[in-house]
Amino acid sequence: MDKVDLRKEHRELYAPPRELVRVVVPPLNYLQIDGEGDPNSAPAYAEAVEALFSLAYAVKFASKKDLGRDYVVGPLEGLWTAEDPAAFVRRDKDAWSWTLMVLQPGWLDDAFVADVAEATRRKKGLPALDRVRFAAYDEGDSVQILHVGSYDDEAPTLARLHDDYLPEHGLTFNGPHHEVYLSDVRRTAPEKLRTVLRQPVRPL
Repeated sequence: MDKVDLRKEHRELYAPPRELVRVVVPPLNYLQIDGEGDPNSAPAYAEAVEALFSLAYAVKFASKKDLGRDYVVGPLEGLWTAEDPAAFVRRDKDAWSWTLMVLQPGWLDDAFVADVAEATRRKKGLPALDRVRFAAYDEGDSVQILHVGSYDDEAPTLARLHDDYLPEHGLTFNGPHHEVYLSDVRRTAPEKLRTVLRQPVRPL
């Protein structure tokens, strides 16, 4: 059976250049879980990642077994919000709220995922599993760039996006800051981490 790679199917979203570009993101389905606080120190963040990927892999294996359709589990993604967008440039992580996500193939539906989630809850006993949901996210018109380097070195790029690119193109914010973590942080040196930085926008 062929294994679908969702990153390759949506190459324009997962392999942007290292310069700011416009892209239109279609509605896509994700497993999602919400939380808040510093991702480096908030226990809820680690619990959310564990629950999210436990279910993501369970859904993948169920799709292969029950539907005869296999795919590569996507990377971790995060939607980040703060009352003051400058909190991202300042890296004031305690002020951040987040939604962690993993992209899902279009052939899955809510009933299928709900059945797998219930079975996973019985097996795993992870409290955060109760907070994982399957939902569409429609991002639309966005600006994105590939950032190579430490997460803490994103500030200059975000400042350029916020303070230069958006005003120059008559645009403003239209949704949460979105990051796609293409690298495995456990196996990649900080200076080599590859992250898609995306900001939904709308005309002023």
